[in-house]
Amino acid sequence: MAPEQMAESPDGAVLPPARPLDAVDQDILQMLQTDGRASIRSVAERVHVSRANAYARINRLIEDGVIRGFGARVDHERAGQGTSAYITLKIVQNSWRTVREELRQLPGASHIALVGGDFDVLLLVHTPDNRALRELVLTRLQAIPEVLSTRTLLVFEEEDLEPQG
Repeated sequence: MAPEQMAESPDGAVLPPARPLDAVDQDILQMLQTDGRASIRSVAERVHVSRANAYARINRLIEDGVIRGFGARVDHERAGQGTSAYITLKIVQNSWRTVREELRQLPGASHIALVGGDFDVLLLVHTPDNRALRELVLTRLQAIPEVLSTRTLLVFEEEDLEPQG
């Protein structure tokens, strides 16, 4: 298999090329995005396949890296993380992998993206308060040698968009 056909999971594992998804796979994904705790039986009934077929399809979606995991959607404010911010970073050229590993270790980091444009990395963090955010930016982020500069965008209000069910 050609290297350009291989994909890498967030944990660095090499994944096989993604197989095409049919309408049933798309329906399963939409249902699980809406309710990650849905039973195999309810998934099978909703998409009109046998339980064995639904089970096999979900396992294939997991093995192919289409489904990366299951988790809870958290209200960060109610969970004691009342301050959210997007932080943009300019980093040393070709240091993405190193910086990504450092950012993964940050408390409250919930999304990391390598982007094109005026900055290189977009980081979403949730902290208990502004003091903790300040500490994270000034002490932790700016101490990473490959980080050239940061800009913090305080989030006043946020809403996770739910899949249409």
